[in-house]
Amino acid sequence: MTSKPKGNVLITGAAQRIGRGIAIALAADGWTVGIHYFQSPDRAEALCEELNSSGANAYTAGADLSDETSIGKLMDRAAAYEPVTCLVNNASVFERDELETVTRDSWDIHMAVNLWAPLRLSQAFATTLPDGVPGNIVNIVDQRVENIPPGFLSYTVSKAGLWALTQSLALSLAPSIRVNAIGPGPVLPSPRQSAEQFARQAARMPLGQAAPVTEIADGVLYILSATSMTGQLIALDGGQHLGWDFPDPEAPPVLE
Repeated sequence: MTSKPKGNVLITGAAQRIGRGIAIALAADGWTVGIHYFQSPDRAEALCEELNSSGANAYTAGADLSDETSIGKLMDRAAAYEPVTCLVNNASVFERDELETVTRDSWDIHMAVNLWAPLRLSQAFATTLPDGVPGNIVNIVDQRVENIPPGFLSYTVSKAGLWALTQSLALSLAPSIRVNAIGPGPVLPSPRQSAEQFARQAARMPLGQAAPVTEIADGVLYILSATSMTGQLIALDGGQHLGWDFPDPEAPPVLE
C-alpha cells in the first residue's frame, strides 16, 4: 500500500469523514499517520488497525481541542512517535447559528476548536520541527471564506479567521514551513441532511456535483508536493465559491 517513507503527519479529526480520507491517502503515500480523535475512539482505532494491517504506519491520539491542556499534550504525543513534519488541521465544529440565535457558548466553541486549536497546534509544531527539515501545515477551511453566506455565523467567522491565520503563518513561518488551505464545499451530508437533501444541494453547484472525499485528499497531496506554494487556498467545491446559492423559497429545503 505504501511508498517511500515521507515523515510523520498529525491529522486532527481523522477518525471519520474528510479526515479519514486524508489519513488513508497520506498513509498510501508513505506518511506515518497520526489519527487524532475526540469522541470517536472506536473509529480511530479501527482505522489505525486497517492502515497498519495494509503495511502503513499509523497511531492514534485522543484530545479535546476545546481544552488548552489537551491541545498541548496532543502535539507531545505525536512528536514522541517521531518528529512531526506535517500538520493537517481538519477537526471542526459545524453547528448552525444565525445573528438572531448566536450565543456566547456557540461562538466560543467554534472559535476554540476551529481557530484557537489550529493556532496552538501550529505553534507547537513550529517549535518541535527539527532544524533544517521542511514542514507543512494544511488547514481545512471552507469555500465560504471566499463566499460569505448569511447563516452559520460562528462557524463562518471561525473559518474566515483560519484562512487569515493561514496567510499570516505562511509569512511568519517561511521559509522552513509552508502553510496552505483547502476550502471544501459540499462533500458529505451533514448530520442535518438527508441523502436526498444533500443530492439537491450538490446539484445546485455550478458544476452540478459535490467534491468526493478523495479529491480533498488529493488536494492535500498536491499541496505537499508543490514546494513553491504557500499562503494559498484551493477551493474544491463544485464551483460554490463563485457565488452563494439563494434557493427558490418555494423549493423543498436543503439543510447544511
